[in-house]
Amino acid sequence: MKGDLPVPHRIMIFISLLAFIAIRPSFGAVENVPPRPKNNKTTPAAAEKAPAVNILSIIPAQGEPGITVTLYGTGFSPKTTVFLGNSEIPAKVIGPKQLSFDIPKLDPGLYALYLKREDGATSKPYNFTLFPLKPVALSVTPDIVVACATGHDREVTIAGRNFQEGSQVLFDGAAIRSRYSSSEALSFNVPQIAGGLHQVQVRNPGDAVSGILGLIIDARPEITSVDRGDEYVNYYNLVIEGKNFQQNSTLVVMEERSLEETPTHLAIDVKRVTTSAAPATEREQLLYINCNRLVYQRYPYSTIPKNFKVQVVNPADGGESSLVSVSAP
Repeated sequence: MKGDLPVPHRIMIFISLLAFIAIRPSFGAVENVPPRPKNNKTTPAAAEKAPAVNILSIIPAQGEPGITVTLYGTGFSPKTTVFLGNSEIPAKVIGPKQLSFDIPKLDPGLYALYLKREDGATSKPYNFTLFPLKPVALSVTPDIVVACATGHDREVTIAGRNFQEGSQVLFDGAAIRSRYSSSEALSFNVPQIAGGLHQVQVRNPGDAVSGILGLIIDARPEITSVDRGDEYVNYYNLVIEGKNFQQNSTLVVMEERSLEETPTHLAIDVKRVTTSAAPATEREQLLYINCNRLVYQRYPYSTIPKNFKVQVVNPADGGESSLVSVSAP
């Protein structure tokens, strides 16, 4: 038959047709296969995004080294840390919305305060003012110093905390020389100053100043004993021991005057004996030896002992000792 394909060619076409019919159902099955179910396993990329780190409040918003600061906000994690400038500070995380930290010893100034989470997320920075470390003065020992005390008896120790090598003692507002013992103790010698109540403070480098403590300088004269001393032809010494005597102190002598016939008391003679030159009409005088001793040169008109009282008065501040009874000629 003219135009017919050769037998081998017809056989090859027949085989190809059979193969096509055999594979056709497979192609249809692929087209109708439903989509595979999605894998429910969460990948890091598909994980829920962590909330942003935010600071909503800072309590207190300023302070000094050693205090505790509490932050409230959102997005805190157990490993969230605090930064003050370039200094990383461990934080105590109380929950996802609250944490606290203690301010370390840093130089005073203005710092950027922000938080950093372990995933690298950071909060917005806020200004935090760091004040100089404030000294705390708790007590002075002793708190009463005798005005005429000398040497070690004038030394006072201030107990407290946060003292530094360069700390100064302020006495009535003026800086005086002091000695640094530790962060909890300073000492100084009380200056020669008028008696009364005085103010003591501590000032740290950076001008942070402690509260005020009171120190009393006791300038009131006090007589502890009166004894007879050297005797001369017409007078003898009456030695007066005590404290806070001054070079211009006055000795007040009160003697009861009575008639020889009757013991009835008629009056009291009062003499004021000073350390200045005695007038020509008065031979008795007072010798200043030191702040603990005076000598009264007494000219008795009789050798018979009598009772009288003495008192020391300091004119400069009006201080008066108690009256002391004496039995002497």
